[in-house]
Amino acid sequence: MVDELAGKPIGERIRIIRTRQGKSRAAVAGLVGKSESWLKKVERLERESPRFEDLVALGRVLGVRDLTELVGEQAVPIGMGRQALHDAVPAIREAIEETPLRVNPDPWPDTTELKRRVDSAWKVWHSSRTPRADVGRVMPELIRDCERAMRVLDGEERRKAAASLSEVYALAEQVLAWVAEPALVWLVSDRCMRAAQQADDPLVIAGAAWVLGNVHRSANREEEALLLADEAASLLAPYLDSGSDDQRAVWGALRLHGAITAARMSREGDALHRLDQGEAMARRMPDGYAHPWTLFGSVNVDFTGVSVTVDLQQSRSAVSRASSDLDPDRMPSIDRRARLWLEMARSYHQAGDQPGTLAILQRASSVSLEAMRSHPISRSIAGELVTSGGPMVQREARVLARDLGLTV
Repeated sequence: MVDELAGKPIGERIRIIRTRQGKSRAAVAGLVGKSESWLKKVERLERESPRFEDLVALGRVLGVRDLTELVGEQAVPIGMGRQALHDAVPAIREAIEETPLRVNPDPWPDTTELKRRVDSAWKVWHSSRTPRADVGRVMPELIRDCERAMRVLDGEERRKAAASLSEVYALAEQVLAWVAEPALVWLVSDRCMRAAQQADDPLVIAGAAWVLGNVHRSANREEEALLLADEAASLLAPYLDSGSDDQRAVWGALRLHGAITAARMSREGDALHRLDQGEAMARRMPDGYAHPWTLFGSVNVDFTGVSVTVDLQQSRSAVSRASSDLDPDRMPSIDRRARLWLEMARSYHQAGDQPGTLAILQRASSVSLEAMRSHPISRSIAGELVTSGGPMVQREARVLARDLGLTV
């Protein structure tokens, strides 16, 4: 592709690569947190070339191997460094990359206690306004202890340890997403699935598929993410009537996962069908139920509905869904609440309402500044409000951008 595009300017390269992949301008712009008009001007060479961070975001959405495909002469590989956008990352990375050749069996691992610690870490993740910092303090030791249990135990106890290890890596993926290098996130998701396979439990394997699917989708591998979610749901299908609430919940979470993925592929029918399936399953769950880590339940279905409509570029529908009867405070996860407000900011941004975008993004940051500092879309929107938001919003946008860690 690089040779075929030789001599063409950046904007034209972006347009050609996007159209070859069958992706609409609106879909690509939305996934990088920009307006369709911004991308149109970039492609038509009506504005300066995108900033480096915007090129990186475009490269990820378009699935290029390195920025050469977008910019031409100089190769700038995507995701090959060891950047850490959060202080918790280095210690977690160190625990993940350790390979001790000898393991002391004393004290003997207690799988019940390991499970309790894992559940506690998930509760911290959902209840904290600074979940990456708070979970980051316990994550390294938890990884080491679960890995050690896998080395020492055998039989049924080893399978229990494997299940806990898989859940630890599932949580690690949540912590590391967007703040660590993609290679580390891929490693975590792979280990999550390998531990789940060692646990030999359809529920654990399906949960790991939910995690791995998140990573596939963030890497612009939507087809693989959708296929994985569908196959994992089929693993749990035999248990939907006679199984546990957790089995039904993970099945539902996988349908919601598929709904978001299909929406990002502009497959509206598939997205809405999976959303309907998730909603039907949520009605079967006990009142107030929320899965311990996917958060599947009626509230999460409502939140996902907003995300799906935003990804389908239906900003008015997203605002209508959110403003009708959606109460953000019913969501047990603070991080997820903040990301709902970010979805709303995206919808206002798509509609070209810059004052509304700023107000909603400020609200998201008040819910969890850490979440907004960690998410590339919030940072991208804030940066664009500073550079092209106009006099009405630029002053406040500049303050917000600094709060999100941008240099303006």
